[in-house]
Amino acid sequence: MFSNRYVRTIILSRVLLQLGIWIRNYAVLLYVSELTNNNPVDVSLISVAEFAPIFLFGLIGGTFADRWRPKRTMVWSDLLSGLFVGVVLIAVMNGGWIALLIGSFVSASLSQFSQPSAMKLYKRHVPAEQLQGVMAMSQTLVAVFTVLGPVIGTFIFIKFGIHVSLILTAVMFLGSSLILSSLPRDEEEPKSGKASGFIKELTAGLRYIGSSKPLRTLSLTFSAVGLASGLTQPLQIFLVVENLGKDKQFLQWLVMASGAAMLVGGAAIIGIAKKVRPQLLLLIGLLVNAVCTVGMGASKQIWLTIIFLVISGLFYPCIQGGIQTLLVRNTEGAFIGRVSGAIMPIFMGMMVVGMFISGYLKDTFSLMGVFMASSVFVIIGALFLLPIVVKKRSEVDLESLGK
Repeated sequence: MFSNRYVRTIILSRVLLQLGIWIRNYAVLLYVSELTNNNPVDVSLISVAEFAPIFLFGLIGGTFADRWRPKRTMVWSDLLSGLFVGVVLIAVMNGGWIALLIGSFVSASLSQFSQPSAMKLYKRHVPAEQLQGVMAMSQTLVAVFTVLGPVIGTFIFIKFGIHVSLILTAVMFLGSSLILSSLPRDEEEPKSGKASGFIKELTAGLRYIGSSKPLRTLSLTFSAVGLASGLTQPLQIFLVVENLGKDKQFLQWLVMASGAAMLVGGAAIIGIAKKVRPQLLLLIGLLVNAVCTVGMGASKQIWLTIIFLVISGLFYPCIQGGIQTLLVRNTEGAFIGRVSGAIMPIFMGMMVVGMFISGYLKDTFSLMGVFMASSVFVIIGALFLLPIVVKKRSEVDLESLGK
């Protein structure tokens, strides 16, 4: 896969981009917390600044990504992100910490234009038999920074402060833009049907999703899994405090164990990607995740909780890699931006809903009850997927009989 120039270049640029994002996120979080004496309202605004663009600009960014040339879009998105961080740095030096929130918002908004463009380049330039491995590699990269990102971001802020953190963030974004500029010149963009004008192309993208059974199914699966993830994510601290009887600081070891397992699982998927169909990979990942979620909610033993956490982490790349592969394979190149821009925010939206109600559900029922509910939603997502798995299996059997 790394012999493919597009894969090699995009992955390298994503490494720099992930570094920049994590350094920025933790610098902003720690600086605002420090400056406002841990004011919960001000700290919560950081999450709003980082997640709101996904809802506001996901589909819009995807539509523009289909209209614009992908390399140029990615280069300019990263370049503008880097330049804007420089503007924010000047504002912070003059005492304006609100600029940090604005900077996070703008940077996250620009990402909604860049990410669909990367999917377009993968669709065009990665052979079908390598696509699943590339998607797994992308998810492995995310897993690596899930573990290392908070450590790196926190260390840089504590050691060097907000100014150096922002300078490094800008350097990473600009470096990503420079690396992407080495890609070959974009091809002419094919027009999607008779749609002309932004609004027509946006609605054409929504109709395209509605007319595609695989994409409708992925939307339903994504919404169920997003809700399940949101229910348990804010309550992980209670697993440590209530179930295991440990201090809050012990959570970092669970997070590191999960992230390391994701890294190993992602590497394993890269190796088996050509042999296992993505819909089956996704189904297996969902079922294993459902069992492990119940296990973590019920476990009172540290070693047992870690076992469930590691198994879940090993199979988590099956979920994300499977969904990404199915999304790319079942979408025409002219619609890839709008499809990813519409479906990806579904996961985030449902996750936020789950996070919003998780505390209330825990108080009303129990920690175990919420983890069981999360498991049920994962199983529902797997059931949504079942018709695609059965259909694909039937097609494979017919092909075998034909031979």
